Amino acid sequence: MHDRLGGDDVADSAYEIGLATPADIAGILALQEPNLRENGGALSVRFTTEDLETALRDMPILVARRSGAIVGYLLSSSKASQAHVAIVQAMLRAYPGERDAYVYGPICVAENEHGQDLPAKLILALRERLPGREGLTFIRKDNVRSMRAHAKIGGREVAEFMHAGAAIAVISFAG
Repeated sequence: MHDRLGGDDVADSAYEIGLATPADIAGILALQEPNLRENGGALSVRFTTEDLETALRDMPILVARRSGAIVGYLLSSSKASQAHVAIVQAMLRAYPGERDAYVYGPICVAENEHGQDLPAKLILALRERLPGREGLTFIRKDNVRSMRAHAKIGGREVAEFMHAGAAIAVISFAG
């Protein structure tokens, strides 16, 4: 299904998936904006340029490109780097995961790419880069599309918690 390109990228019939660089931050921020909850999307947290620069130094950020344009991204981070974020604190109280587990998300995909299994392709590419490690994320239980997509590729709900009046599922991909 995937062919290796130059060691850092994975080719798919429609996408090139690879590690983000500082030059990709503007494209990630542009894609983030229409996908924020306040703009009708599902993303709950707004990342800044500084947040993304810090994230790039911590763990992989993957980007998906079609014809050179960023059409999706997936952030990952160490648990320690997210310890100050209230919703991540709540998630880790509900389910702390394995000692070397990492947090992944958000996953963001351009609207015109919906229905192409791009979130699954990004998650699988991240799991290939971090073999043997447990990945954790949280999803609002009312985000049915994301819950289904994670279940389809082997994510399992391991806990639930409430945050800001919403039921949140903790999803784990065992290493």
